[in-house]
Amino acid sequence: MNARLDVFAIPSAGKVIKQFMSLGRLVVESPLPAATRELVSLRVSQINGCAVCIDMHTKEAAAAGETSVRINLVAAWREATVYTEAERAAFELAEQATRIADGAGGVPDEVWERAAKHYDKEQLVALVTLIAFMNTANRLNVVLQQPAGDYQPGQFK
Repeated sequence: MNARLDVFAIPSAGKVIKQFMSLGRLVVESPLPAATRELVSLRVSQINGCAVCIDMHTKEAAAAGETSVRINLVAAWREATVYTEAERAAFELAEQATRIADGAGGVPDEVWERAAKHYDKEQLVALVTLIAFMNTANRLNVVLQQPAGDYQPGQFK
């Protein structure tokens, strides 16, 4: 499988992608815990069917010391006992925000309140930004058919 476009080979697209990636770096530098960041990124990518992001975030999570059990159970987090209440609240917010078109009222207040119980305002901004960033990255990669499997941890740092 080959990507439909090599965005880094197109000057105007390369500029946009570089700016977009700088937003991603800001989220990495935020006070949101790294484990939460990688696991939420993985969950959003699973929902959107973005193979290249699933590849990236499973490998980044493993490289950061995350266990294979926690990585492998992200898709079934509701039934898994290996996540903290804070992580569960982040997954729930990520799912609601990713599937925003499926819910007539957007993200329900009780979902927001559960997340706000575990994360301060700085972390909430980072979490919401991460979710939006991942949804955009997933859509770019799915539309452009970016192939998965070759990602190396730290590749975009």
